[in-house]
Amino acid sequence: MAHHTVSEARREQFRRYLEKASPTVRTPDQSTEHLLFFLVALYEDTEKPNNASDFIKHQLGVGTEAEDAESLRLKLNTLQQKYDQLMEENKELRSRVRTLQACSDAATTV
Repeated sequence: MAHHTVSEARREQFRRYLEKASPTVRTPDQSTEHLLFFLVALYEDTEKPNNASDFIKHQLGVGTEAEDAESLRLKLNTLQQKYDQLMEENKELRSRVRTLQACSDAATTV
């Protein structure tokens, strides 16, 4: 519990430092609050990343466009294969239903 309080105190101290070091920010808006959150997370990270910008991008869930595009291409390919498989299965099942209906109709007319 004491460690948690110390951590909160350090976080608040760092937040005050950031607010004091940014005199142009009079009333922090939501984006400033998010930025402060990520900077505090960076400050508290025991293994500091080589690139602070990449750390913040990672925290925001932002990847490079090339990675995002490739990931989306792979996902699209997987979904297209699944779609094709389901369409083929649907076609087969509809054919079976027609056959069973024809047999049922033939049996009831006899």
